[in-house]
Order: sequence, then C-alpha cells, then structure tokens
Amino acid sequence: MNPDASQLWKAPRWALAVLLAVLGMLGPFSIDTYIPAFSGIARSLGATPVEMQQTLSAYLFGFAFMNLFHGALADSFGRRPVVLWGIAVFTLASAGCALSQSIGQLVFFRGLQGLSTGAGIVVSRAVIRDMFPPADAQKVMSQVTIYFGVAPAVAPIVGGWLFVHADWHSIFWFLTAVGVALWLANFRLLPETLHVSQRQPFRVRNLMQGYWQLGLDPRFLLLALASGVPFNGMFLYVLSAPAFLGDHLRLEPTQFFWFFVLTIGGIMAGSWCSGRLAGRIAPKRQIRHGFIIMLGISVLNLAANLLLPPHVGWSLIPIAVFAFGWALMVPVVTLLVLDLYPQRRGLASSLQACIGSTANGLVAGLIAPLVMHSSVSLAAASLAMMCVGLIAWVVLHRQWPEIGRAVTG
Repeated sequence: MNPDASQLWKAPRWALAVLLAVLGMLGPFSIDTYIPAFSGIARSLGATPVEMQQTLSAYLFGFAFMNLFHGALADSFGRRPVVLWGIAVFTLASAGCALSQSIGQLVFFRGLQGLSTGAGIVVSRAVIRDMFPPADAQKVMSQVTIYFGVAPAVAPIVGGWLFVHADWHSIFWFLTAVGVALWLANFRLLPETLHVSQRQPFRVRNLMQGYWQLGLDPRFLLLALASGVPFNGMFLYVLSAPAFLGDHLRLEPTQFFWFFVLTIGGIMAGSWCSGRLAGRIAPKRQIRHGFIIMLGISVLNLAANLLLPPHVGWSLIPIAVFAFGWALMVPVVTLLVLDLYPQRRGLASSLQACIGSTANGLVAGLIAPLVMHSSVSLAAASLAMMCVGLIAWVVLHRQWPEIGRAVTG
C-alpha cells in the first residue's frame, strides 16, 4: 500500500471506483458493442462465421499476450503512463477497425485493440491495492465490479442501435470517441499511486525472475485458475450470443440487451453482496458460497436443457444466477492473488489476467464454435469450465488451508 495514499485522492471513494470501473470496462465494452453486428459485418466483408469468430480470438489472444507486460511496466514506470499509452493505442486501433475493408484488416486491428485494453484492467486492480488496506480494497473492488457491470449491459444496446440505424463502421467510430473521452478523463483525474520506493527495475532478467517466481508457485496458479476459468462459464454465452440468442432463442439484434441486462444484473448483485460481506466473514467462506451457487445452477441449467427446448422465458435466468455466484467470489480471489507478492502486485495482476484471457481466447477460438449450435452443449461446456475452477479451489483449500482463513479488517 502506498504510504501517501490518503493524500492522493481527496474525492469520495466511490468516485475513484467509478473512474477505475470505466477504465476497466474498456475491454468488455469493445467486445459486447459489436456482437449484435456480427451478421452484418460478415455480409459486408464476405466473411464466414469462423472468420468472424477469429475477430474475437485475435482480440483475446492479443489481450492475453500483452497482459504479461502491462503489470511489469506499471510496476516500473508507474500506473499513469501505462494507462494513458494503452488508451491511446486502443483509440487508434478502433479507428483502424472502422476503416477496415477486409476481414484480414479487421482481425489485425482487433488484435491491436486486445494488445492495448488490458492496461485498464490490470492497472486498475493494482491501483486499488496501492490505495486501500484489505477490507477496504475488497469493498472498492466490489464497487468497481458493480459500476463495471453497467457497460456490458449498455454496450449491446448501443451496438444494436448503431448497426440498425447506421452501419457496423459506426460502432467502431463510437469506440474511437470513447477512447478519446477516456484518455482525457484519466489524464486529468487518475493519480499516480505507485510510490517511488516501491518501483521495480525494468530489466528483462528481473521480469523473468518475477514470472518464474509466480509461475512456480502453485498457490498463485490455483488462485488464477479459480478466478479466471469459471468466468468462461458465462462468457461462453456472450461469445455464442449470435447463435444462442438469434438462432436458439430467436431474438432480434435489438433484443440482445435482455441477455446482457440479466447477466450484468447478476454480476452487480453479486458484487454488492461481496462488498457487504467484506470484513464480516472469512474470505474462503465467501469463495465457497460463490462456488456452491455456480455449481448448483450449472447442474440445473444442464438438466433443463436436456429436458426442455430452449426458450427466452427461462434460458437466460441460469446465466444470471451463475454471474451472481462468480461476482460474489471473484473480488476476494483477486485480492488473495495480489497479496501473495505485495512487492509485485502489478506483475501478479498481469499474469492473473493473462491466464484468464488465454482461457477466454481458447474458448472463443476453439470451444465456442464447437458448442454454440446446441443449447445442451453450451450448458455442458459451461458446467465443465466452472468445475475446472472449483477443482483448483478445492486443491488449494486442502493444501494451504490458511489462505483466506482470516477475516481482514
């Protein structure tokens, strides 16, 4: 924690949470905004569904790769420069997407977007832990997740409206404008939260030693899997939205927002509960509650899809409940990751995000195309990915029972 933290931000704590949430939402916002326009982009550029799916994979793999460096750069040069350069590159990449004349160009600029947007998510986590002690950090992390949840709910509405009333190019021009506004806001408001005494030398050897230290620590890897892989239990449905919502549930692109509203509503409710529980119960109990909810609803979702045809009246509810369980536990797991190595929080945040986004990329490029055409397969894949995280947490709990036991004040 920065020893001068109390002097860096004089406004209310919720205002910092809003700024960090808007910073962190840039990544998911740039995904959810253009999903309603998938079919229109494919027709315009003469792309196949598989080629369109690669626009997601390129973004997610670019995100995963650059996440290895965002945190290290932020640990060495400070939080502000990494954020401002990341937003600047995102803005230019968004303009490149808008000007793309072929699917190859669009895939390239989507990859460039992915390389840049991770800065917001990685650095915002580090800023929170720079500024607040554990219990307060959990509350702020939960507030960030609540505000963060508004963007993905609004994004498909905006994207669908722009696609219907203008064309798909307008979606990326809109993201360009968002990038400009966000750069100006962070240039004026975001403080530098990394204390000079806590900066790490940026040397390749030092960086590799840090990754080696984290990568060989089974506690870190299990926590990263416990937080990152279950996310794909609901993200799979986001990636499969054109097929799941359009083909299975027969919704129009302008109606996709119902799915996002319910899912993000679950995330916001879970995050609110997580913040309320901060400092009241042991972190491991809160994580257990989250996994019980996700496991129970995943099993029910698979059973319902085996017995009933998919219908909008019930098919969206399990995803929202799953999102609630995930949001209940993920702020706690994230803080446990950051506190394993307090001197390398940026690096830990980077590697955690890299593991999660690599899983996201694999799901987007391999799993989603295989299962999106069957509601039963979607439910089964969602359950399987949740189980990966659950097994990781159970192993961690048995090997290191002290982790997450204490109630932090």
